[in-house]
Amino acid sequence: MVRVTPRNRADYSAFSTLATRWIDNDIYGHMNNAVHYQLFDTAVNGYLLEQGALNLKSGATVFLVVETGCQYFSELAFPDVITAGMKVRKLGNSSVTYDVGLFREDANIAAAEGYFVHVHVDRETRRPVPMTGGVRAILEHLAQG
Repeated sequence: MVRVTPRNRADYSAFSTLATRWIDNDIYGHMNNAVHYQLFDTAVNGYLLEQGALNLKSGATVFLVVETGCQYFSELAFPDVITAGMKVRKLGNSSVTYDVGLFREDANIAAAEGYFVHVHVDRETRRPVPMTGGVRAILEHLAQG
């Protein structure tokens, strides 16, 4: 198996600062693997909310996670402050694949990198629907950089 080289901050289009919590550490003294996925979810959905691409209370559509993955390069732990770098890797008709890098403090090299696939669905039926022009424009902007 070929070892992947972690990306740096310049490889991402948008950033979100996330605080770690005491509960994020596991018995080994570092952040539990499952927390990385929570941080991906928080960063991506926070970005969508801030940009107006997602309305949790009354939007006709929502995004559902259908696939995730993560590679770990170095440890993260409480009380680290983490910057999540985000970029759209692939934008389809009703799905989007994000790349997310987690950076410890001011580090330029990612401590962990993952991908995150969202499907744009009707809130009631949970069936895929095409992304509207506004949502698509927001995601196209995230693909640049």
